[in-house]
Amino acid sequence: MANASVQKIIIDWKPDRNSSRPVYRQIVDYMCSKIASGHWAIGSRLPSQRSLAQQFQVNRSTITTAMEELYSYGVLSGDFGRGTCIASNTWSLMMSSAPPDWGSYLRSGSFKANVPTIQAINKLEFVDGYIRLGTGELSPDLFPRAAMKEVFARLACDVTSLNYLGPLGLPQLREALALRLRSAGIPATPSSILITSGSLQALQLISVCMLQPGSCVYTESPSYLKSLQVFQSAGMKLRGLPMDSDGLVYYRLSPSALKPGCSLLYTIPTFHNPTGAVMSLARRTELFRFCQNNRLPIIEDNAYGELWFDCEPPLPMKTMDKSGMILYLGTVSKTLAPGLRIGWLVGPESVVERLGDVKMQIDYGASSLSQWALTEFLTSGLYDQHLNYVRKKLKKRRDLALSALEAHFSGLARWNVPQGSFYIWLCLPSRLSTDRLFQEALKANLLINPGSVYDYEKNTSIRLSYAYAAEDHLQEGIAALASIVRRLL
Repeated sequence: MANASVQKIIIDWKPDRNSSRPVYRQIVDYMCSKIASGHWAIGSRLPSQRSLAQQFQVNRSTITTAMEELYSYGVLSGDFGRGTCIASNTWSLMMSSAPPDWGSYLRSGSFKANVPTIQAINKLEFVDGYIRLGTGELSPDLFPRAAMKEVFARLACDVTSLNYLGPLGLPQLREALALRLRSAGIPATPSSILITSGSLQALQLISVCMLQPGSCVYTESPSYLKSLQVFQSAGMKLRGLPMDSDGLVYYRLSPSALKPGCSLLYTIPTFHNPTGAVMSLARRTELFRFCQNNRLPIIEDNAYGELWFDCEPPLPMKTMDKSGMILYLGTVSKTLAPGLRIGWLVGPESVVERLGDVKMQIDYGASSLSQWALTEFLTSGLYDQHLNYVRKKLKKRRDLALSALEAHFSGLARWNVPQGSFYIWLCLPSRLSTDRLFQEALKANLLINPGSVYDYEKNTSIRLSYAYAAEDHLQEGIAALASIVRRLL
């Protein structure tokens, strides 16, 4: 059976207890419909009986009865106590014409699927009832409703067209960003800036048109990039480098391992995701010189750089760059609203032009309405007013989270005290399974981000976010999580 794990089975239905139709028959009908419609591809592996019983909220005996009937149809194969796979569309042939075997198409696609934990997080973040302790977004309470209303009122009078924009994005926005970047010490002109649909799209553009398959992308270990499949799907390898109190330990990278044109460094030096660490100025300087001497291009992701609390972090490495070896990424997804889907890339004009051409082939430009709105935010001063407000609110939330950790995790875990951004890196005992913790937390309606999804090796930490959950839910969730951890230990 080819690649039985090609598709993760998603179950978003429960039997109707008030129906006159037996529960096991409802389950059989549901599973047959999923198989017949092609939603569950041939070769996909079903969850265990225990897991199915939990998801359908029924007894194991009910699942056994339903599975035996499905086996009798020839739809399933394997030892269904351990690993049951969808074998054929036999049942669909009884009901209607058979659909195409979408599984074979899915297996032939180049873009890799997310790991199951990330898939679960991406889905459950949109399901009501969970306290989201890992979400990397601002709380809806921090959305600038009044300012947004003012911005759109102005746009209604000033914007005469929402047609497609040029390959690099709205000229007025690029001019406003260039001015802002230059004030921060980053040499930038409108022609060196590409507007993207979030900074994640910038990474995708780099992966598809600047690196060849087999190239190696080096990152911090752990790293947010490890939780994505952007570079891996383009045939590239990720390699993790350790961190210390000053940041990325670049000298663990042997220059002889670097191949010109086939190696790249991705780093988040300011309020690193997921650890919240800040690379020291000395380490930034050393790292930049190392990369310059070894012709190792850098992607510097500064998504969180403006979210400092008491004092500003060191300047971005891009301020040292006189030769265009750094591609600098920024976004308003973390400071304003991810739904605007606006980010930017700063780099040499030749690179920006090439990426802009590819972007036009993908989506023909980021939202023109969002670009006009952000331009108004930046040029009116409303964005900086909002930043000051968000910093104060995030600092208060950080202090609430730290207080809750001190009350419930003291002696149980270690954690950092972030000086900005969203995250606390909660380090749990090494004997704890964070995969088990993730599942147990779900049962308590807690959604967490295990460190294992960000690391290249075993990791028993948690990325704890104080940015999203309501303040009372944040404290409640930390207390509940501590109870689960104690029980598992």
